[in-house]
Amino acid sequence: MNVAPMIHPEVRQAVARLFDLAQSDTGQARRVADFLMAWWNATDLGGFDLADLFSLDRAVAADMATVFAFLGSHPGGIYADAFDLEDAMKGLIALWRPDMITEEHAGNA
Repeated sequence: MNVAPMIHPEVRQAVARLFDLAQSDTGQARRVADFLMAWWNATDLGGFDLADLFSLDRAVAADMATVFAFLGSHPGGIYADAFDLEDAMKGLIALWRPDMITEEHAGNA
């Protein structure tokens, strides 16, 4: 498990909201799932198109910005498992990229 340095509550809350949204059945869910899966393993699961921000509510885009800023402020990789969300990430992969479910592709980089 990756251990992230001091994860502030607002970062944890933003990550939780994004995961909740990505697992839902809304128009924004796919875009948020793409963002989260790009964080986990963009090479295998696909990247995030920044133009997708234009289709998101401001609050959702702000949560993404919070996560992005947190990740950029620390050296090395911090993945969803640092938030105890490895199973949730695997659930997103199963939901949005079911063809990618293998040991090789479901893990983070």
